[in-house]
Amino acid sequence: MIRIRPAQPGDAGPLVELTSQVSSEEGAWLLASEARRSVGEERRYLKAVRRAHQHAAVYVVVDGERIVARLSLARDPHPASRHVADLGLMVAASHRRRGIGRSLLEQAVVWARGAGVTKLELHVFPWNEPAIRLYETFGFTREGLRRGHYVRDGVQVDVILMAYHVPA
Repeated sequence: MIRIRPAQPGDAGPLVELTSQVSSEEGAWLLASEARRSVGEERRYLKAVRRAHQHAAVYVVVDGERIVARLSLARDPHPASRHVADLGLMVAASHRRRGIGRSLLEQAVVWARGAGVTKLELHVFPWNEPAIRLYETFGFTREGLRRGHYVRDGVQVDVILMAYHVPA
């Protein structure tokens, strides 16, 4: 049975493993080609997120006992843009194209409404066409192209900035 739930500190190991799996895929879907946090760092991050639930959230999708997807949300800390939150999403290759990404985007909207966030933003690589289709189908719009915005494995890469305005 597939379900969405808030991430717990005990999910740190499986989340680091999921990140490692997705980041090592040929599609170069994530910013780095390896996990960026250790299990201990991830556990500390998840504990901090639980304390700051109005400012950040992490949700996981569990299939049986296995974590197969992650949604991360973080409010912009600047006072002028506190109504904006950044969104990050990843789904294990084995579970893509099954509606999980859309379900996580719906969860992001639920969290945003509860947190007083009216705009969700994300960055996506221009070559990640399946993700772009998902986001556009959900209602995200392209707001711009950020040239050389990130460095991935020593190379500057462009990203598309997309946004979703949360309905009242």
